[in-house]
Amino acid sequence: MIKKGSIAAIATVFMMLLATVPVEAAISENFDLDDNYYTVYGGPQIEASVIGDNEYSRGDTVTLNFGLVNKGVISGFESEKDADTAVDTVLQQSEMKYETQAVTAVGILATLESDNPYIKVKSGPQQAGTLEQGKQGASPTKFTIEISKKTPAGTYPLNLNLSYKYQNNVQVSGDEYDTSTGLVTNQGVGIWYENSTENQTVFVQVKNEPYFEVTNVTGNLYPDEGGMLEVTYKNVGEEPANDATVRVSASDPFSTTDDQAYLGNLKPGESAVAVFDMDVDETATPKPYSLNSEVLYEDTEGHDQISDSVKINTEVLPAEKKLPGYQLGTGITFIALAALFVVFRKRKQD
Repeated sequence: MIKKGSIAAIATVFMMLLATVPVEAAISENFDLDDNYYTVYGGPQIEASVIGDNEYSRGDTVTLNFGLVNKGVISGFESEKDADTAVDTVLQQSEMKYETQAVTAVGILATLESDNPYIKVKSGPQQAGTLEQGKQGASPTKFTIEISKKTPAGTYPLNLNLSYKYQNNVQVSGDEYDTSTGLVTNQGVGIWYENSTENQTVFVQVKNEPYFEVTNVTGNLYPDEGGMLEVTYKNVGEEPANDATVRVSASDPFSTTDDQAYLGNLKPGESAVAVFDMDVDETATPKPYSLNSEVLYEDTEGHDQISDSVKINTEVLPAEKKLPGYQLGTGITFIALAALFVVFRKRKQD
């Protein structure tokens, strides 16, 4: 990046300069904006990288740690004025020291954005401090992202925007050279800062792995009755799941002594049915319910894994109406008497 100070522009925006003045005196009234000894070329260049592993599972909410390094360089100086006097020599040397700070990025503000609906950035802009040339941030710049459970495996770009101020030009001035101290009296310094932005692309990887969804649930469940719940699990991921077993977590109003079912080996796209013997509390309210389950399996490298929670959506139906005991007894008696009457009448006719 090449930055060339403009003396005319500096004169125009003089009231906007951030001035730092030696304690000996305020800026002298003979501060001359035309005395610019150097124009410097170059500036900050911030490089960002993800610290640690950038590969995650679908459904994860993770914190990304970014390391920032300032690799800016000064590519050259251009002399605007020769030093003809002792005052000029001192001021020229002073300006040179200040000009080397042109590669410092001041007050870095980092913003992370995602253009993909599968990945959401949950953090707002983050302050990243000031970085001198060749320096790395004292601590990582952190952003939290949320990866959708529906995210296909693959590589996803994120946009990291960095804004900061940099020193565009320096002006020094003074009155007289003090031979006893080697200093210039009433020396003043004017620093002109400008805004700059850098846009970088960083990447996160969503793993190839098994992923499970419930595609069908059958079974009638009633209050105070047990029932068989048949749940179809499908591997919608990219890798096979071997020796898979599903475990259901029964919570009120459900209970079970049969909370596991074997699914076997499931390649991508394959399904298997798990059957659970469920009990329902007699006080259960008829309505839809959701049960949690998880699949335990062996991955392609032979490591045991546990899936994210897989929801089973089911329903408790209204209790079936039953005849009270005395009504049931009366009915049976009536039927028996009717049968005897038919038999007696038939014999009489014979």
